[in-house]
Amino acid sequence: MDDKTGLPPHDAVVKGPSWKRAKVRKSRAVRLLAVACIAFIAFAQWKQLKHASTPPTSTNPDITTHGLSVKRLQQDLATCAKLQSKPEDPAGPGRDRNARYLDGRPTLIKNATVWVGEPADGTSADDARKGKGFSWISADVYLEYGLITRVESAIALASVSADTLVYQANGRPLTAGIIDMHSHAGAAPLPELDYNEDTNEMSSDITPYVRSIDAIKPDDPQLQVIKSGGVTTSLILPGSGNNMGGEAYVIKHAVGRLNGRNETSAVDMLADPDRNWRFMKMACGENPKRVYGKTGEHGPTSRMGESWEFRHAFEQAASVVRKQDDWCDTAAALGVENVKGYLPQELRWESLGALLRGQVHLNTHCYTIPDLEAFIDHTNEFKFILRAFHHAHQTYLVPEILKRAYGGDPPASALFADTMWYKSEAYSASEYAGKYLYDNGLTPIYVSDNPVLNAQHVVFEAAKAYKYGLPYHAALASVTTAPAERLGFGKRLGKIKPGFDADVVVWDSDPLSVGAAPAQVWIDGTAQFEDPVELNKPFAEPIVPDERLADIVETPTMMDQVIFTGVKKVFLAKEVLSLDLASGKSYNVVFSKGKIACLGFCEVELKAASKSDEIPVIDLKNGYLAESFTAAGSAIGLTEIDAEKDTDNGADGSGVFSRAQDGLLLDTKKLHTSHNYGATKAITAPKFRGGNTHHGVSVGFATGASTQLEKGAVFATDVAVHYTLDLSAKRGEGTPSLSSAVGALRRKLLEAAATLNETAKDPYSESAFLHKVVNGSLPLAVTVHSADIIAALLKVKATVEEATGSTIRLAIIGGAESWLLADELAAADVGVVLAPLLSYAKDWGQRRALTGAPLTNGTAVDRLVDAGVATAIGIDEDWLVRDLGLLAGIAFRNGGGRLSEKAALDLVSSNVYKILGLKQPTADDGHFVLFEGSPLEIGSRVKAVGGGKGAVSVF
Repeated sequence: MDDKTGLPPHDAVVKGPSWKRAKVRKSRAVRLLAVACIAFIAFAQWKQLKHASTPPTSTNPDITTHGLSVKRLQQDLATCAKLQSKPEDPAGPGRDRNARYLDGRPTLIKNATVWVGEPADGTSADDARKGKGFSWISADVYLEYGLITRVESAIALASVSADTLVYQANGRPLTAGIIDMHSHAGAAPLPELDYNEDTNEMSSDITPYVRSIDAIKPDDPQLQVIKSGGVTTSLILPGSGNNMGGEAYVIKHAVGRLNGRNETSAVDMLADPDRNWRFMKMACGENPKRVYGKTGEHGPTSRMGESWEFRHAFEQAASVVRKQDDWCDTAAALGVENVKGYLPQELRWESLGALLRGQVHLNTHCYTIPDLEAFIDHTNEFKFILRAFHHAHQTYLVPEILKRAYGGDPPASALFADTMWYKSEAYSASEYAGKYLYDNGLTPIYVSDNPVLNAQHVVFEAAKAYKYGLPYHAALASVTTAPAERLGFGKRLGKIKPGFDADVVVWDSDPLSVGAAPAQVWIDGTAQFEDPVELNKPFAEPIVPDERLADIVETPTMMDQVIFTGVKKVFLAKEVLSLDLASGKSYNVVFSKGKIACLGFCEVELKAASKSDEIPVIDLKNGYLAESFTAAGSAIGLTEIDAEKDTDNGADGSGVFSRAQDGLLLDTKKLHTSHNYGATKAITAPKFRGGNTHHGVSVGFATGASTQLEKGAVFATDVAVHYTLDLSAKRGEGTPSLSSAVGALRRKLLEAAATLNETAKDPYSESAFLHKVVNGSLPLAVTVHSADIIAALLKVKATVEEATGSTIRLAIIGGAESWLLADELAAADVGVVLAPLLSYAKDWGQRRALTGAPLTNGTAVDRLVDAGVATAIGIDEDWLVRDLGLLAGIAFRNGGGRLSEKAALDLVSSNVYKILGLKQPTADDGHFVLFEGSPLEIGSRVKAVGGGKGAVSVF
């Protein structure tokens, strides 16, 4: 025994067989383990029941028994209220002052012709949609505390504050400020510079968490240029490279102290300082799959992949929303001290969750039917509201799909008026889309996508929409009340009513007329231009809406013989005739076999037609007969869908030199459109690098031709030798700099001069054509904008002329800064084809472009014409073929009387031939266009076109 314990020693225990002892020990261990497990489970259940029935306690009042901060939990509970709240449109009428208002003096605008923006009281909704109840009214408008406070007839000075500023409108039109619902101004400042561009966040396809406000640069000069077009408010969107691009912000174009603000910041520009609504941009289609799709690595590579990206992202956000709602419900029911975790929050999905909660106005870039339909399906699957499809080129084809959108309020369509064909998604667009959408009860809105289009002229998009059949009141609404309502500002912006923000524009003419420009702009009641340039224009009454513009004839009828009566003016190369519209007299024109058979009173022909049913007689109201237009400067005839390689002739930027005639692509949609809008002739050169760059020999051809073998299809096989010396010249073969590009051209010309007496082995080679340039038999056309490079070119011209004794016929294509050298160009007998007419500082080479009133006194065309420079209007984009007459109209209306109607029309017809030393196909050759109304005005319509085909296209 153990002496200390009285117990037998361990080794004194009786031992059995070893195998039996081992078995006994294992069995006992298993039993003991089982008992322990059962005991633990019973204890745990008892513990759980006890905690469920007993409130948790904590010795620290700031910490729950779950170890959570009470303060943070209370903050989370307050966040629940914000998460589950639904914004409302910010209030308008009833306010004492605008939240953006800073101290300033009231303004009384006297004797204005006011477009209120809504129909007269008592007008039914159906009548209002038809345009009934809308009108211009004579009124004074009083601006005080950043608001419109009175809109009345003859407001007496004695009834307003003694320190009121008085502005005399002198009967001119007054509207609410223009609203551009699709812009990248500030985020993509101008002139474009690689490291200043912040439109797209390209780290991922799904970036709903980035914000455009973080990219807006208030010192972007383009913000002021845009405002000079009457635009007071813009939606600044992220780009369309991503399926989910990020948050957008609505700004006003008042920036810094010069515009009446106290600071220069993006936050100060916000249209709603209280930020009632949030905004977001998404995009479908070509862009995201082109940017992100890489086979075998990452997607999306297809529209199927894009739909998955959308649905997956929406599901992630929806999951967060569900978890948040569960937490909020639990905290509200049991108290925050009893929840076991904090409110689930993921910054990555916060903004998308807000969209699903109805707190975000969503705008989505979608062109095509499958994109539109898929996205409408997403709205119904995840139950969110879509405010507008942007670009939306095919929405007019499928109004029924838009009407299936979740929430019962179909999205608007934010459109260009006639910008199209630049990629396959835009190929089926129609200039009549706005009218067709409106006819189907939907909402068209016109936008700029600045800097794609210069937002300074976004009201011109609305004007063209009116031209293409959208009712007048709806066209004005498309850049005022309609975007205001879609942005959630329908109670504050877009109308001239008491209680609305004092964002007001006085125009020098009807804002939907050609060349309309602001005389003054107010934002929050503060005049934005200290000394605005006012153009010398005769007073004109607002446009009387012409309902006939809604009668669309898209396809003409070909006629061998037809007579038109009611022609008031004739502007042909060999004949100019004019009759007073009020005289009641008019000319008649008889067309036979595609040519003018009689022009005058044509009594014999009219009498013969009255006895025959075979010769149609069509009466016009204020008919205009003119030479047909010429499209010069773009790639029309060498490309059909700009971004598609298979439909494009290609570029010669790698040092190849070619003739445009060898690559002519005829009988296309672009050329049919060109012909139908009166541009029956085109002069086109091969491309150098991209749009509006040239390299090779241009060709002159008829846009209505089916093949170049047709008689008259090609009227000039080799028009001019083209080179490009804009910024893209630095990417040319062997020319890494602009100086080397200028030097290379000088060297080529001098080498041609030195070998002038040698016969080229290939008559179609570059050297052979340069021989013709230096001997003066073929013009040299250089695409360039910069005044510095134009100056260098003039020196090159002088150098080569000195070496040869011949005169080089030099033409400038582009010419944004050519006005700086107007006198020098005139002295050197160098002509300019302005392409585009309305340049702006889109790139560094155009940074000194004149943007026109109210910022500058005239534009390049005015300075060039004044100096005696031969000037023409070209086009830098193919879609502008529709607008040639209107562009000439802008030069005419805003020219201060320096141009007659004939001289303005020559800008888009005969002048380009004078510059290039080329014979023009005229009405004698069967090229003419007949309009109802002046082709220089917005309400004109093409009624007949002759394109040298032996018949007349009649609309």
